[in-house]
Amino acid sequence: MKKARIEIIPLIDVVFFLLATFVLFTLSLNKIQAVPLNLPVANPNPTSKPDEDSVTLQVSDQGTCYWNKELITIQEIRPRLNQYKTQVPTPRVLIAGDDKARFGTAVLALDEVRKAGIEQVSVETVVRGTGK
Repeated sequence: MKKARIEIIPLIDVVFFLLATFVLFTLSLNKIQAVPLNLPVANPNPTSKPDEDSVTLQVSDQGTCYWNKELITIQEIRPRLNQYKTQVPTPRVLIAGDDKARFGTAVLALDEVRKAGIEQVSVETVVRGTGK
C-alpha cells in the first residue's frame, strides 16, 4: 500500500500566480491625475539690471530686509510699499534672498507686496550676498 503524498510545487505555482495577479490588479486601480501647469522660465542673463522705477526687496537669514540696499525691518515693508505705489505709475518689485535666507521670510515679503496691491512682482533666482 502506497502512502499519499502532498506535492508542494504546484501549490507554490498557484500562490505565485495569485500574488502576481493581485499586484497587477492593485496597480491598475491607481489613477494618476495631473494638472496642466505652465511654469515660468528663469532668465539666463542674471547680469541684467532692473528698471530705474523698480524696487529690489532682499530678505536675509536674520529676518531683516533690504530696500534697494538700505537695511530695514520687516515692519517697514508695508509702509514703504504703500508710499512707493503712490509715487510710481507702474510699481515693480523684485524679491531676492541672500544665500541663507529662510523661505518663510521671503513668503512674508511676497504677502506684503500682494497686500499692497502691486501686481508686477518678480522673484530672483540668483543668490546674492547679504545687502548687495
